[in-house]
Amino acid sequence: MLVLDVSASMSGRKIDELNAGLQFFFEELRNEDLCRKRVDLAIVTFGKDVTLECDFATIEEQRIPFLKPVGTTSMGKAIILAADIIEKRKLEYRELGMDYYRPWIFLITDGEPTDMKEGDSLWEEVLSRIHNGEKEHKFLFWALGVDSANMIVLRSLSPPNRSPLLLKEARFTDMFMWLSKSLTKISESSIGDQVILENPISPDGWGSIPSG
Repeated sequence: MLVLDVSASMSGRKIDELNAGLQFFFEELRNEDLCRKRVDLAIVTFGKDVTLECDFATIEEQRIPFLKPVGTTSMGKAIILAADIIEKRKLEYRELGMDYYRPWIFLITDGEPTDMKEGDSLWEEVLSRIHNGEKEHKFLFWALGVDSANMIVLRSLSPPNRSPLLLKEARFTDMFMWLSKSLTKISESSIGDQVILENPISPDGWGSIPSG
């Protein structure tokens, strides 16, 4: 589940590079036989509105969205929607008697939420959904900050065992390459296997963990 910021602050270079990164991501996964069949992808965007751009489907069935920035940053509502859609998809798998890998929620933002603030009811609901979702093994939550993203907010929202990452120099393509390689490794594994992923904060990696 990609949860992508399309607020007005993403205009220009950032939205162009995000769209290019998505194009690359889809192409990489479509080049892998198992990924085409096993990676089940959905995309939620948030700006002025929260939109389900792509409901869950395999990579070969998906269309590549073209994202346009507008409005504010409805991050809280987007996270809730993403978690709800994941639970619905898992129920569909269970009803079909199918096993599934633990889902990922991968959030990308260059700002901070405008629909919630620390301590209000939506904030507490989002925090509970993320932290309990991780604790109960419902999903893995990753937060990625771009440019002037509020990393303090992302750190507060993230589970204690996974710090939010800051994208180096708008390296969207490198990040999506890491994501596609990670999903390829997972799709090649058996459900329940422990998969060792490439470290995104290595010297040559695309991410960093800000200090302070």
